[in-house]
Amino acid sequence: MIKYLLDTDISVFYLRGKHNINKKLKEIIGYDNCFISEITLAELKYGAELSDRVEENMNSVNDFAGKIGILPIFNSLDLYAKEKARLKKNGYLIDDFDLLIGCSSIKNNLLLVTNNENHFKRIENIKIENWVKTE
Repeated sequence: MIKYLLDTDISVFYLRGKHNINKKLKEIIGYDNCFISEITLAELKYGAELSDRVEENMNSVNDFAGKIGILPIFNSLDLYAKEKARLKKNGYLIDDFDLLIGCSSIKNNLLLVTNNENHFKRIENIKIENWVKTE
């Protein structure tokens, strides 16, 4: 069975009930087959803190995080350093958080689900799927 790492944008779509991400997770993929990076969790919590409905949004983030696996980044740090150096030498830098998320998907043999394909495809050996395009 394929396992998935959900990028922050896909996680936000889930939380906002957009693009049928909720249905795909519940009915087709299953929560047991999906993960988010601890980076994504931090970004979601930050977004909740910035919102007008902090408590409600934080509860939604925590509920979501309780349903799927949270992936640590530690085992991806060497690949992150290698990819960041390669990308910098080629003039194609990627935001550090996104690079860590992408490297985590590779190191853990997970398919990265994102709506930001053009950004992530710069990372070597990454496997990407866009659930927004397939809705």
